[in-house]
Amino acid sequence: MRRRRAPKREVKGDPKYNTDVIGRFVSIVMRDGKKGVAQKLIYDSFNIVEERIKSDALKIFFSALDNARPRLEVRPRRIGGATYQVPMEVPKDRGLTIALRWMRDYARRKKGKPMSVKLAEEIISAYKNEGAVIKKKEDTHKMAEANKAFAHFRW
Repeated sequence: MRRRRAPKREVKGDPKYNTDVIGRFVSIVMRDGKKGVAQKLIYDSFNIVEERIKSDALKIFFSALDNARPRLEVRPRRIGGATYQVPMEVPKDRGLTIALRWMRDYARRKKGKPMSVKLAEEIISAYKNEGAVIKKKEDTHKMAEANKAFAHFRW
């Protein structure tokens, strides 16, 4: 039997834009508790995005997030000694967190540029519906589509 579900923590908004999504992104990008460094990285990348696209960075960021957010995922479910990959819909807040995490991971994997530039590139490519984050989302959706036969095992 499982224990009780952990209560949802309230995430504070960031100081510049005062949105909780960017506050969450700061926490995801942050390393070794250095929140100021993470905030500077994100704000610098927003400035780069504004320079390159000549539009409001916040709108571009939220549009990119919406493009990168997975709608379906597969979750393992054990039934009678066999483990099936069961496709399930992703709740909006989890999808958002996954998209933010993917952006951070793919930005970190790139080499030879400052992190703010790499983050800006990931945001721009997700905004244009291309790049590594979008490919990852499509792969996740393909896997869910391929395992549609096990959808009846949903709980």
